[in-house]
Amino acid sequence: MLSCSLKYSLCLFALTLLSLRVELQAQQRPQSTLSDSPTTSNYGQSKTGPKDLDINIKGPNGTRVEEMTMVILTKATGQFYRQGVTRSGYIRFKNVARAEYIIEVVGVSYQLVVRPLDVKRKSAMEVTVELTPAVNVNDAAALAERAVLSRKAHEELRRATEALHAKTPAKARSHLEAVYRLAPNDGDVNYLFGVYSSELNDWEQAKLYWIKTLRLEPKHFRSLLSLSERLVSEHKSGEALTLAQIAVEVEPTSWRGHAILASAYLQQGSGREAVFEAERALELGHQQAANVEPVLATALAKVGDSERADNVLQTYIRNHPADATAKKYLAGLQLPAQTTGETAALSLLIATSSSLVPSTWLPPDVDEKVPPVESASACVIDAVIQKAGQRVLEFVGNVDRFTATESITHQSITKWGSVSYTETHLFDYLAAISEVRPGLFDVEEYRTRHASPVEFPDGVETRGLPSMALLFHPKISDNYEITCEGMTRLSGGPAWQLHFRQRPDKPNIMRSYRVGMNGPAFPVALRGRAWIAADTYQVVRMETDLVTPVPEIRLVADHTAIEYGLVRFRERQVEMWLPLTAEVYYDWRGHRTHRRHTFNNYLLFSVDEKQQISPPKAADLLPAKE
Repeated sequence: MLSCSLKYSLCLFALTLLSLRVELQAQQRPQSTLSDSPTTSNYGQSKTGPKDLDINIKGPNGTRVEEMTMVILTKATGQFYRQGVTRSGYIRFKNVARAEYIIEVVGVSYQLVVRPLDVKRKSAMEVTVELTPAVNVNDAAALAERAVLSRKAHEELRRATEALHAKTPAKARSHLEAVYRLAPNDGDVNYLFGVYSSELNDWEQAKLYWIKTLRLEPKHFRSLLSLSERLVSEHKSGEALTLAQIAVEVEPTSWRGHAILASAYLQQGSGREAVFEAERALELGHQQAANVEPVLATALAKVGDSERADNVLQTYIRNHPADATAKKYLAGLQLPAQTTGETAALSLLIATSSSLVPSTWLPPDVDEKVPPVESASACVIDAVIQKAGQRVLEFVGNVDRFTATESITHQSITKWGSVSYTETHLFDYLAAISEVRPGLFDVEEYRTRHASPVEFPDGVETRGLPSMALLFHPKISDNYEITCEGMTRLSGGPAWQLHFRQRPDKPNIMRSYRVGMNGPAFPVALRGRAWIAADTYQVVRMETDLVTPVPEIRLVADHTAIEYGLVRFRERQVEMWLPLTAEVYYDWRGHRTHRRHTFNNYLLFSVDEKQQISPPKAADLLPAKE
């Protein structure tokens, strides 16, 4: 497509050793009244030694709080002690030392509660905490204060984020310290401090930062993932399971949460649940979630499906020949029970926490999560591909060449993710598409500009945007693994949402980078999504990412998003769907670039009247005659 030619610690947690014990198995609260009198079932213990602490969370007027809330116990000295999440308004902390504590209760729909708790003087360790509904989060004064902090801290946070995203924690440290001084209670800032600590292998400190983030924002998705994943690696499956469940509630279509659940269930010996979650992770994450396959194989072996386990692991090893651990398991999947947890922890390795740091300039990866769909809709993938292919054939048959006015806004991005400069260009654009032989197309593009030569910023020209829909040509679509994720709704109406990925055993002919006008071309394998109108089967939107970076030419990222619109050429009674806008992002040879292409004034080669492109209207989207 492209041709070119800390050491910063929180006083609250200083000297604290994390002891995260989320006592969240499905346990029933003891049958007792909410009083300080001891009960036989819970308090037949020493009057001076450690005892179990029952905490009941109530809403206004004693109503039960069904929502999960986070309960934190901190010693009166400021040291963190225990943390857990309630189930149906109840949690038990076992073997709590008799001392003075501060208890904090955090809920999404409730105000933060902080109160002293002196269990030295209690004969019965049972506490009731009443919550008050949260105030209006749109309070103007609070938003104004946050906006001021955001303006002051924004650039430092951006620089810290990009440094961590690039796995250079040393560069991130000073920016993190600067932004923390401005916003010490910002959830994202504390999360990034946790990532910074994890990059230094200071996992205890990392966990403390993520715990604080969850105090501030109980549904902070990346903190839930990072903390639960670390707990899996420490074989603390009970704690990990609860946090991962909350993460999946927050982002149901993110594959990472399901992958962590699979590993946690496997560590607990719940094979069927592990199989379900691993399959869901692979369904959502596609090949990006390939590291979950050993977990799935282990879970399948545990439930007795050794044949399928063997097949899954064989496929994984074929695609990941360097994974010696997987090869060892393939030798015989009769795993002793004591190795099951180790297998899951070793083979999961979903990502280091820094991979969960979003770039400040690149859009989210297409495989990070699935955009919401109407799951009840039945999608017959073969029929959708076949009808979309017919529309592509009609497009090729109708167009010899066309012209348009193209506007390009080019932004050069610094290493910190900010725009260093912007320039705009206006071109007369011409594209000619011809089929050299079945399935092989010659797409020629020309750009001219009045009174000045055509010069692209950075010497890199963007090509091939109008031809991306050819991916669904009957002679090309077999080169891709295509799955249907369901029906969704775009501005033009209902559309089928498809995921595609270049097959490794098929030729890659859709995109390449060429170095120099006559230099070698480097094919680039693509994966992405396409949205196909449910009535006309026209491609209305496409998004793509690289299958893998291309180190030979230092191509790190390439993300494209194209919106299509209906164009009518009246004199020839021809209608075509052509690009309306295209957003192009790439990181190549250290150059980070964002370009926005806008096309209008479309004209067929032999037509004199210019036709304005317009978004689709309901009346326009009539099914074509078969």
